[in-house]
Amino acid sequence: MDTQIWDTLVESMKNAYTAGLSEGAVPRPVIMPLVRGELVGLIRVRPTSAGRDAQTGIAQLSNIAAAAGADEVVLVWETHDVATACQLPVTGPAPCLNMVHATKDGGHVLHQLPYTEQASPRSPEGERPAAPRWLPAPEPQPGAELVPPIRAAVDFSFTPLEMDHPSPFGVTVVLMEEDGYNIRLTDTFTP
Repeated sequence: MDTQIWDTLVESMKNAYTAGLSEGAVPRPVIMPLVRGELVGLIRVRPTSAGRDAQTGIAQLSNIAAAAGADEVVLVWETHDVATACQLPVTGPAPCLNMVHATKDGGHVLHQLPYTEQASPRSPEGERPAAPRWLPAPEPQPGAELVPPIRAAVDFSFTPLEMDHPSPFGVTVVLMEEDGYNIRLTDTFTP
């Protein structure tokens, strides 16, 4: 992946997390598939119930990447948020924005962006929203262990969908939207 694209994705996700925290929540997990270096879009996991449903919802983010024929994906999640939603133990730094860059050849690199929450100035309503104070990031970790639903999303992103339909990508987008996934595609990939 081009360094400029990676830096843009990192900054975009940090901004999204800053905005989310100011509203009292972290954004749900996201996948950003790429085809030949071009971003397909940004897909947020559907609303889920705690436990198995959350794990399935995160793993199914892979469907859009597989349908697009992605050769790279970036998955983004917050450590504590995914552990809580999936009823898994917290592993790694928390709170922490995690970004994994994975490629079709089976390799992946985990980038961790730890932060602390600090209170922002009071709003006119008297609330004190949180804001992240980004801490120094550890070195990227090639081949790092990933939590099970993220690992599944990485693995299945590059498994071709077996679908007898003239537009597997288009139908996948429609089905995922019907399931509640928030899908924002770039103009190039709009079905």
